[in-house]
Amino acid sequence: MKESVIILTGGGPAPGMNTVVGSIAKAFLANGYRVLGLHGGYSGLFSPNPNFEELNFVLADTIFKRGGSYLMMSRFKPTQEDFDKNFNLKLFQDNNIKLLVTVGGDDTASTANRVAKFLVAKSYPIHNIHVPKTIDNDLPLPMNTPTYGFNSAKAEGAHIAATVYEDARTSGNWLIVAAMGRSAGHLALHVGAACHYPMIIIPEMFNKSEITIDKIIKLSISAIIKRAIMGIPYGAIMVSEGVFHSLSDEELKATGVHFTYDDHGHPELGKISKAVMFNDIIEKELKKIGMKVKSRPVEIGYDVRCQDPIAFDLTYCSQLGLGVYELFKKGETGCMVYVDPMGQINPLYLTDLQDETGKIPPRLVDIEGDMAQVFYKYVCHYITEADYAAAKAYVPDPEAYDFKKILNW
Repeated sequence: MKESVIILTGGGPAPGMNTVVGSIAKAFLANGYRVLGLHGGYSGLFSPNPNFEELNFVLADTIFKRGGSYLMMSRFKPTQEDFDKNFNLKLFQDNNIKLLVTVGGDDTASTANRVAKFLVAKSYPIHNIHVPKTIDNDLPLPMNTPTYGFNSAKAEGAHIAATVYEDARTSGNWLIVAAMGRSAGHLALHVGAACHYPMIIIPEMFNKSEITIDKIIKLSISAIIKRAIMGIPYGAIMVSEGVFHSLSDEELKATGVHFTYDDHGHPELGKISKAVMFNDIIEKELKKIGMKVKSRPVEIGYDVRCQDPIAFDLTYCSQLGLGVYELFKKGETGCMVYVDPMGQINPLYLTDLQDETGKIPPRLVDIEGDMAQVFYKYVCHYITEADYAAAKAYVPDPEAYDFKKILNW
């Protein structure tokens, strides 16, 4: 029987998943391997009846430019009992599988690290290589290299956000926009910056101050008041969903939202609209202080995950997929494929990226870096000490809306 490679996709979709899978398939098929696609993410590795199929060139060539994921995904997270009792070694033996390729974000990478250690501990002759994807851009790749899918999601997110901003200008309203980003604010920052939003709120900006709902609302109203002083009655506020993950349990309860949680213990934010929630709270606060401002909520989320990848990701994901074969050919295992800014393919060993718990920690926005700081200094609008006298026409306590004092910057 021919030697085989098996591919699974975990977590949520990102533009370029099919490009990665199609490129892996083409490389291995050209070198005499069978290529198997495993549906259901990691659940298939721990099931007695895994759902998989053989991938051929025509299928790989058909899907590689498409958005979404041909291989069905899941957020299944194996327990220690799954590893002890349910790992389907027979799947690998029966199909002469020599390589397991996992495609996913931080949770999928952390599980890939567990799988790598498990395979070594059991002395199973199976290599494993991970491919880093996520529109959140929060895997710790060197030299600020993006995760695949991020640039495609950013491009579509900026298209939506620019349209929203033009609506705000045309109608004289304020739009409250929430963007995906569970642990980090990369997508919200880049989309908001691309469209010159007057306020961008991400979890990393609270590096010197505890994050609270009250501070988020005051930052938002600070922008509204500043623009009112400037004679500009419109604008848009970008909020990263990641601020939720930084809120205390008391703050979450105070929102009145009852969360459900996924298999990884994360609040299932996709089930609620963060934009609607923030908009409701902001409207109440504006009414309380007597400002007549109309605001509307907009969510940027699932509409950017399954779009067709832009040219950047088509090329980048092809390099990553072909890089899997290059690393496998060199005998690499227990690693993540990495394409550096010069286009060179290298392994990043999962054990080198893990924290003390064995998980792969997220990469956060460098809030002190120039990329973030120049936008907050020169593009965003907010109250400073110089605005106190003018701001008293709108609020009796302008200092409470001072951007730098809210954040303790």
